Amino acid sequence: MRSSPKRLPALLLGTALVASLLGIGTIASAADPGKDTPPPAAAAHGGHTMAPSLKASGDDVDGDGYIPAVPQVTGVTPSTANPPHRYFHEFQAHCSATHTAPDDPIVFPGQPGKSHDHTFMGNTSTNANSVTDSLYGGDTACLAPADASAYWMPSMFNGDQKVLPIGPQTIYYKSGVTDYTSVRPFPKGLRFVVGNPMQSAEEFRAHPGWVEGWECGDDFKNVDFPKQCPAGTRVNIRMQAPSCWDGLYLDSPDHQSHMAYPVVKAGTNDNVCPTDHPVALPMIEFKMAFPVDGDMSNVRLASGRGYSFHYDFFNAWEERTLKAMVDHCIVGGLQCDPRGYDETNPERGAVLNEDYRLP
Repeated sequence: MRSSPKRLPALLLGTALVASLLGIGTIASAADPGKDTPPPAAAAHGGHTMAPSLKASGDDVDGDGYIPAVPQVTGVTPSTANPPHRYFHEFQAHCSATHTAPDDPIVFPGQPGKSHDHTFMGNTSTNANSVTDSLYGGDTACLAPADASAYWMPSMFNGDQKVLPIGPQTIYYKSGVTDYTSVRPFPKGLRFVVGNPMQSAEEFRAHPGWVEGWECGDDFKNVDFPKQCPAGTRVNIRMQAPSCWDGLYLDSPDHQSHMAYPVVKAGTNDNVCPTDHPVALPMIEFKMAFPVDGDMSNVRLASGRGYSFHYDFFNAWEERTLKAMVDHCIVGGLQCDPRGYDETNPERGAVLNEDYRLP
């Protein structure tokens, strides 16, 4: 039996999902929300306009919203070690967009068409019915065939025209904690949502995953789309995911509470995992580039304004390959490309061969 948290009845599960989608309990507003913050009247936004889902994922056997890890990771104390400084401890996954659909297998499992429109990357089969077994070992648009993970975000529109990222997009896997040697691979089937489609501009700016907001040309750190982008540029965004895991569940009713962001250890500048989420995993960072320039007044996301940006991750890496990349690049303190090669440390070699496969 589970020791914590308790099984939630359907009413509480629905309440948790409503809170997630409406932004209840999210990060408090920042005193300085960043430039180009819209006035309060502009805070209304679209997105998930239907009732939250009470239908469980096919991976959720008892339908309570929690998907237990097998095995669960217990007895872990967050590492406070401070290993030799390395400026980088990361590798890149390069994954292209594959398709779009109003599906979300995490928030609205088994309910095609219930979500706002999403742009899917990586696994080519992702749809509302996706579960771990349907994704694992599947076809992928990532350079590494072993990465059958599903990545998705709200689709972008310029007026009525859908704007898709062109070519491989960069997804960083990095250490979010000071002790990069403590980072371990994602468990198979882990999934989570980063951000909230119902977040306000202030909440987006104050979100712990905020990096630089929307940018193009010399216009940086916008919570909403820049008003104008120079011809030939692309509008970009970077956003980081939580990287500390409770060790118990692959998903939770709000699709976020089983994960947490690192915190600063008191009296230091060191980032450590909190005690209730002690397991350090790779920190994913989306770096997305959309080919739109000029007048941005008609640019929007399927979820609403630019500050409604959020994304989803569903891990379906082949375990040996992911472990090899994490151990060599993150634990090893390197800055690796999608082959696991650091050009500034060529003597350390590469993890994957020229076909991006584990030898």
